[in-house]
Amino acid sequence: MPTLRPVRELLPNGHIWWRIADRQWRDPLDPDFAATFGGRWNPQNSYPTLYLNEDQVTARLNLRNFISRWPFEPEDLRTDTGPLLVGAKLPGNQAVCDVHTRLGVAKVGLHQNYPFDLNGDLVSHEVCQPIGAAVHAENLRGIRARSAQSRDGVARELAWFPASSRSRARATTTLSFERWYWG
Repeated sequence: MPTLRPVRELLPNGHIWWRIADRQWRDPLDPDFAATFGGRWNPQNSYPTLYLNEDQVTARLNLRNFISRWPFEPEDLRTDTGPLLVGAKLPGNQAVCDVHTRLGVAKVGLHQNYPFDLNGDLVSHEVCQPIGAAVHAENLRGIRARSAQSRDGVARELAWFPASSRSRARATTTLSFERWYWG
């Protein structure tokens, strides 16, 4: 596990975070899927992690990645078949690691261009996962980071690590594909 000195920040209480969800998912706010399969900030077979978008613009940027294995482009999706967008509130007073400011990125040992490296290539999950594990071991509730889907570094995502199985994100709204993507 890397040695790091994370910059801590408190998430704004009451903020609505956004999760792209397949219509077939039983519980789109279940963090156990990423615990099993891994993600950018958590390795496979690790700890529960819920990946969220800070705003709807970031969710739109992430849609192409979400449907990358589908034989469709966003323009081909209909409101009755396209992914939903679920708004969620987290429990209050969540202290997370900052991986979006220059200082926060530097303190976890990433290049200042994160989510891209010095050569302009996307930083891999294999580089980020040990950082996520170290942040999780510090008992921080997640990582607020620059979105890997935004070349300009302004979009934000959150990898949220629930404190316990009772700590849950609470759905506030569900938007149809047409409403959130084209609206």
